[in-house]
Amino acid sequence: MTELVVLCVNAGSSTVKVALFSVGPEPGDERGLWSWSADGAGTDEALAALRAADLPSPEAIGHRVVHGGATYVTPVLVDDGLLDGLRSLVSLAPLHEPAAIAGIEATSAAFGSLPQVACFDTAFHHTIPEEAAHLALPEQLWLDGVRRYGFHGLAYESVVAHLGADRLDRAVLAHLGNGASLCAVRHGRSVDTTMGFTPTGGIVMGTRSGDLDPGVLVHLLAECGYDAAALDDLVTRQSGLLGLSGASSDMRALLAARAAGDDRAAMAVRIFCRTIRKQIGAYAAVLGGLDTLVFTGGIGEHAAPVRDEILTGLEYLGPIEVLVVTADEDRMIARHTADLLRNR
Repeated sequence: MTELVVLCVNAGSSTVKVALFSVGPEPGDERGLWSWSADGAGTDEALAALRAADLPSPEAIGHRVVHGGATYVTPVLVDDGLLDGLRSLVSLAPLHEPAAIAGIEATSAAFGSLPQVACFDTAFHHTIPEEAAHLALPEQLWLDGVRRYGFHGLAYESVVAHLGADRLDRAVLAHLGNGASLCAVRHGRSVDTTMGFTPTGGIVMGTRSGDLDPGVLVHLLAECGYDAAALDDLVTRQSGLLGLSGASSDMRALLAARAAGDDRAAMAVRIFCRTIRKQIGAYAAVLGGLDTLVFTGGIGEHAAPVRDEILTGLEYLGPIEVLVVTADEDRMIARHTADLLRNR
């Protein structure tokens, strides 16, 4: 099998993206043939766009799945057992897992018995040491799977593949977008990351709160009439940049509003940058110094004022190579899908 045509389906929290790749036998032999994305669209619309294009027929399908729990730490063939497993993880990634399941179901209906592979964002962080994965909770909860998983793994993996693991001895990768996280890597392997048990934890994001004092949640439950559903809506959809600004989760809009004198927008941007700067310093301590800082994701790649504000105050770390790299999750999905099918 010299080349395999792989359809990549990436159903995120706010966007559906599909791409078609021709994948050769060696890493780096992935050739993009076509891509399509739209905010607010579903996989059915993406497949309609694929059918309307004059393209080779896919021979396999790869899916980005955000949460693999403790079970799925490598790419896995899709079958009924896997779908049941993914449904059991919906509560851990309520913005993402349902979209991935819907994508798998849509492509199964459209392409019948074509082999499909699930590629997990959590898998890249399977290398973090136990002391980074453990939360300060009773041991039984660890045994029940309550731990730090980490996310954005396919994006981080694509950055490592692009730059080379040897170049990333002591590095922090900052994936900044509507969902945002940082990852400390040594020799290209994850050793710590900001997102934890779910994609809600870590730094401030577009609509997600990031880390909170757990007492805040206890207070909201006990004193303010919140239940689990209301808390979930608060911390995943109503907080972050949107909650701070009262207007928008879009960094472009916030930067424009700040320039026009909006104090709340200015505060939202300032808090976003401050939490990232703090975390970079923390990871420099974990790594014993810092050689490379990589920005990726929509904000990381395109918002130069945000990058500049994050870097201001980090001069004490000494000379650091600062890079901007475009993440390519689809290319990693295509490679993982082809490799699994060729080696099964």
